Amino acid sequence: MSAAGVTDTEWLTMPDLVEVLDEALGRVRRLIDEHYLVGSRRSGVFAVPSVFIVDNHPLPSLRGTIIVLQDAGFSDDEVIDWLLAPEEELGRSPIDALLAGHKSAVRRVARTLA
Repeated sequence: MSAAGVTDTEWLTMPDLVEVLDEALGRVRRLIDEHYLVGSRRSGVFAVPSVFIVDNHPLPSLRGTIIVLQDAGFSDDEVIDWLLAPEEELGRSPIDALLAGHKSAVRRVARTLA
């Protein structure tokens, strides 16, 4: 799996998320614990791809997609990589398809990965 989308992605740390979401740190942690957002420590510091935030809120269609992928056995890093990498069946990255409102198509592909 190509991580091309991952390397050119802007990442938001916890302090960034508190500011962007205008939420207390505890609420931001809850959003992550409840799978509204997914992040990684690959750079040493926990961070979330900024593309997962739309209009200062987690992308609504992200949560169900994260859960489908985690149910398929994906780690958080693998979830992020899959969302950001080009997906042949979708003709673009899954996150781009979600942003365009194609939640059903993304989840259909995600379910085939189990």
